[in-house]
Amino acid sequence: MPKLPQQFLNSLKALDSFDEKAFLAAHDSDSKLTSIRLNPFKTPSLDFELNQAVPWTKAGFYLDERPSFTTDPLFQAGCYYVQEAGSMFLEHALLHTLNFSENLHILDSCAAPGGKSTLINSLLNEEGLLVSNELVKSRAEVLVQNLSKWGTANTIVCNGETQKFSELSSFFDAIIVDAPCSGSGLFRKQPEAIDEWSESHVKTCSVRQHKILQDLIPALKENGILFYSTCSYAVEENEQVIERLLTDFDLELVEIPTDKSWGIVKTAFGYRFYPHLTKSEGFFCSVLRKKGGTENVNYRKKKKINAIQGTELSFLKNYVDCSNKQLIKINERYHLLNEAALSFLTEFEKHLYFKKAGVTIGEIKGKDLVPNQDLAWYYKQHETITHLELTKENALRFLRKEPFYTEENTRGLALIRYKGFGLGWAKILPNRINNYFPNELRILK
Repeated sequence: MPKLPQQFLNSLKALDSFDEKAFLAAHDSDSKLTSIRLNPFKTPSLDFELNQAVPWTKAGFYLDERPSFTTDPLFQAGCYYVQEAGSMFLEHALLHTLNFSENLHILDSCAAPGGKSTLINSLLNEEGLLVSNELVKSRAEVLVQNLSKWGTANTIVCNGETQKFSELSSFFDAIIVDAPCSGSGLFRKQPEAIDEWSESHVKTCSVRQHKILQDLIPALKENGILFYSTCSYAVEENEQVIERLLTDFDLELVEIPTDKSWGIVKTAFGYRFYPHLTKSEGFFCSVLRKKGGTENVNYRKKKKINAIQGTELSFLKNYVDCSNKQLIKINERYHLLNEAALSFLTEFEKHLYFKKAGVTIGEIKGKDLVPNQDLAWYYKQHETITHLELTKENALRFLRKEPFYTEENTRGLALIRYKGFGLGWAKILPNRINNYFPNELRILK
């Protein structure tokens, strides 16, 4: 690993519980942490052992060795997410501050690639709403894919500036800001980032972080929860950002209980994760509650999107469970959403740029459904859908878009599955198989 900048080390020496010798030893160590979080909507038997739980989350586990996730069909099916353990502390914080039996509206504002969004989605009930926003278009595409794999109909993905959300006065019960940062907490995993670190970059990030928070706080309800985090050690990006927030806005800090054995360091304005004290990369977070604001703002749908009825509805019910959901049609594609997602879409259709709305079912052409990849990942497909169960070898062939083999006498459109979980679609013909798995998603190695 490249040598850590002396300016960087000097900036940490005044921090509580900072042990430079232990910190450097942790960065020089060859041991690497790998952790995953399970999808509660898809619970298969995995091909590797889950021996040690991440203590601050119910579904997170450390792995003894890092397997090839790309070549695991269950990873491709969205049965688990590879996530840094410190980031999973979000679950512990939200469970101590929110009541998830209520139909909550939550915004994940800097959401790509999707780790925190899928975690939030795991906690929400079916009537809740998750809005995930990502400014960078290419990263928003990855976010859409990862949330689609999680397989629920209560999610919206937007692609735009956080400033757009400042006009959604008092809409969200919680806002998560995993802010763009200088990235010093990831030096162990990404040594190439060391050469990019500078004090000026830290200051630039701090300014941007405060601007993002300024944009978003108006959209938080009275008594709503703000979770702020970075993967930086810099005080300028962490404690100083929170201190300024408390000065500029009517917010209060919320204390989150922690176990001493976890090794998390509590500071005056949040919680720090050091690699020499926790089984985690570098991480900071703080939890705040909004004391003032406009209460119970009523939003009216500016444009009504008619739900699908009649023969179309009867046809599509052969593919999805529509209980407590709405089917709508946008640009020839059918989407399945819960009521909260549909209301958000109709209210803010002209205000925000949407990349994903619920589950995209597909298009009807003639008497046939041309299914979308989303439908293969949805966790509540209709049990009567024709499906084809593959071995791991043939599942990987399917994911590579190579010829695969089956002894089953299946014909026509089929959902391709591995261990009962959808991977994609294929049309089985007498003399060939048409593989509908998207080219941009296929495994290349």
